[in-house]
Parts: sequence; structure tokens; C-alpha cells
Amino acid sequence: MSGIQRTALVLAIIGAINWGLIGFFRFDLVAFIFNGQASIISRLIYALIGLSGLYAISILMKPKEELGRDHEVEPQR
Repeated sequence: MSGIQRTALVLAIIGAINWGLIGFFRFDLVAFIFNGQASIISRLIYALIGLSGLYAISILMKPKEELGRDHEVEPQR
């Protein structure tokens, strides 16, 4: 898995955790850390997490063989 794929998955996981906190406890961690949902930094974080979620869809649709190519060892002849 490439670095950009790992980054997208990490951001998507952070977004999922934040949504879980909102759903269970009505607590928005991103807004808490960056002084509200309307701040520029919060909106940037939300946008990056949204784009990461969209990119994660492409990771989900890739065949298993393509995902494992980064760590494959060439067979010896």
C-alpha cells in the first residue's frame, strides 16, 4: 500500500472516530481542538477527511493483487 493510500485511510479513520464521538456523545473533537466548526482550520480538516473518504473508495475497489504489490518479493529463478 502506498503512502498516499495509508494517509487517506488514517484520515478516514480519524473522521470515523470523530463521527462516532458526535453520534454517541455529541462531542465534535475537531471543532473542540480548532475552536469551532466554522474556523478555517476545522473546515480544512473536514474537507481533507472527506476527500480521504472518497479516495478510500478507490482503495476498496482495487483488486487484492494490486494492493499487495508494494511488498511483494520477486520470485527467484
